[in-house]
Amino acid sequence: MTESATPHGSTMSQEQIEMLFYGAARDGRLEMLGAFLDAGADPNRPDARGFPPLILASYNGQLEATELLLRRGAAVDGRDSKGSTALAGVAFKGEVAVARCLLDAGATVDAPNEAGRTPLMFAVMFGRLEMAELLLAAGADPERADAEGRTALTIAQASGSAALLECLYRAAGRKG
Repeated sequence: MTESATPHGSTMSQEQIEMLFYGAARDGRLEMLGAFLDAGADPNRPDARGFPPLILASYNGQLEATELLLRRGAAVDGRDSKGSTALAGVAFKGEVAVARCLLDAGATVDAPNEAGRTPLMFAVMFGRLEMAELLLAAGADPERADAEGRTALTIAQASGSAALLECLYRAAGRKG
């Protein structure tokens, strides 16, 4: 493990430096995040748990850090260790402003994870009506099936949320 000198002369291990970088993304510490990127930090390199900086920032609702990472080369559809994109993470968290940012940057609206689940499916599973509406407006497919054959529509039917079900039926061109 290499060590680097800090401005105050102390040394930090590579692991400590990386913890600061990923923490800056997660916590929205823009000045520090920008300094790391200026120094050559890879905006797409996952942390030890498999989360790229964009996923850390977006999942934690850090809109400005998400925007900074995207401007500095973060892959909008970069994936975590389970194959989920940043859009999937914000879909179940209900971070609508961050989702809009990701969609505006070209995020794939129906990007499935390893289990075939899409951002819309996550939004429906967690009862995020406003998120579901946003994803549907961006072209999400309410009838796309995951590896178990479930769709956002069948998930909504099981949830008992009349509002979500109506929203999905409308998008699918069906009557409830």
